[in-house]
Amino acid sequence: MMFSLLTKWIRDLSVGSSNYKFPGQPHPRAANKDQQPSAVHDAWEGGHWQKERPVDKSAKTSDLPETSQALSHHLHHPNQGFESLSLQTGMDRINLAPRSGVAAEVLPRKRFLSKRRNKASRGPSSSVSTRERPTNTLSPTKSFKDTTCQPKSHIFFLKTHKTASSTILNILYRYGESRNLTFALPLNKHSQLFYPHFFASHFVEGVSSRSVKEFNIMCNHMRFRKSEVAKVMPADTFYFSILRHPVSMMESIFTYYKSIPAFQKTRSLDSFLENSWRSYNTSITNNHYARNVLAFDFGFENNVNEDAVDFRDRARVAIAAIQRDFHLILISEYFDESMILLKHALCWSLEDVLSFKLNSRSKQTRHALSPNTTEKIKRWNALDWRIYLHFNATFWHKVESQIGKEQMKREVLKLRQLQAKLSHTCLKEGEAVDPAHIKDAGLKPFQYGAAVIQGYNLNPDIDELTKTKCQKFITPELQYTNRLYTQQFSELTKNKKKAARIAAIHSGKTGMKGTRKPLW
Repeated sequence: MMFSLLTKWIRDLSVGSSNYKFPGQPHPRAANKDQQPSAVHDAWEGGHWQKERPVDKSAKTSDLPETSQALSHHLHHPNQGFESLSLQTGMDRINLAPRSGVAAEVLPRKRFLSKRRNKASRGPSSSVSTRERPTNTLSPTKSFKDTTCQPKSHIFFLKTHKTASSTILNILYRYGESRNLTFALPLNKHSQLFYPHFFASHFVEGVSSRSVKEFNIMCNHMRFRKSEVAKVMPADTFYFSILRHPVSMMESIFTYYKSIPAFQKTRSLDSFLENSWRSYNTSITNNHYARNVLAFDFGFENNVNEDAVDFRDRARVAIAAIQRDFHLILISEYFDESMILLKHALCWSLEDVLSFKLNSRSKQTRHALSPNTTEKIKRWNALDWRIYLHFNATFWHKVESQIGKEQMKREVLKLRQLQAKLSHTCLKEGEAVDPAHIKDAGLKPFQYGAAVIQGYNLNPDIDELTKTKCQKFITPELQYTNRLYTQQFSELTKNKKKAARIAAIHSGKTGMKGTRKPLW
């Protein structure tokens, strides 16, 4: 079939890098002079407030909000996987690793002999000093051909807002579904893990009932709380997330969440920044989107002023906690490079990280920002800006130390060539289209705020098997989450539908007017 041909095609790809321009790396000290990135990936996702938070009646009452100081106690041992010699994918078998020249740092324990497929150490480790923690690095070695790695299947992804995270969610959904892995899905078929409440383990379907023995992947929106995530996910889980430049992110947020109280009555983003004291009320629902939403998603207090006495301390605590709680932080402006880093870290194949942009906005709803507005955004979102600067620097350090610039160029070029081929095969127009032009209602993404979220049309000339595989690449987040829930909890879904029908019958909402259908 066409997908098999695609897999064969990747083996024959030229790995020349003449057409690839390696992106520059801004230095943190010069960052305040930088303007908004010129080329930004626009695969962004939406978010919605979930008003009702489920209560775990069996658990002891405790305060949900965690301060930055409390979060710093939930530190763990980071470690990271590496590239394999031969990887089995859902489509075919390919060999990539011999070109990379990368191997894992050897830790003082057995390697790849455990029944578990992941080897990253997780969980709280407040009793272990920083010096004793193994580092999450890969190092070059001449003996790479003698090493192998196992694809990781215990994965936690913190899905941040407006950062291309819906595209990554789709990658994880496809990977897990093709391998029959178990997802930690939101309770009662919700699309999010009761965001913006701090995450609690009983927000996950199957945890309280103990109907699921082990979860493999958790990737829906939440407000991060490490101690609760660790109750759900295995100890060897690989943790990662993604950040976006706060300037372009704020422009996107203002458009997508235009209906929140903080933005609703303001004409423009610049007007909001000039008069934020009038409309930004921290006690009003959903206004957290308007300031330092990255810090908020990671579980920190987001209402922080740059000129506050403790600002630098807060920023240091946040950065330290993220660095210790996550093995890898990706950067959305360099999405393709991020996918190569993720591929190496998870020991996946190139096909495993293929994707199309999901939840991307139409160009008609994007707005250019002046240099003055850019600087205002950096000051308003000072905590997000500090976090971004730090992890943008560590991102490029990982590229150079774990893969190397030349190898990264080759792999990114190969990824882009394969994605272009995939686009030609799967998509009718070869690119995203506005929702009014999407023919299949089941493939229309959720529309929210003032943004116009685009989607795709399938190529009508492909066979059924290829169509099924292509369709998964372009299925929007809400539809895909709903389908996975139905598959994973089929009996529970049937029982809920039956209960709903019975309730409707007793309330007189079904049957002919003035009559009720019998229960038999």
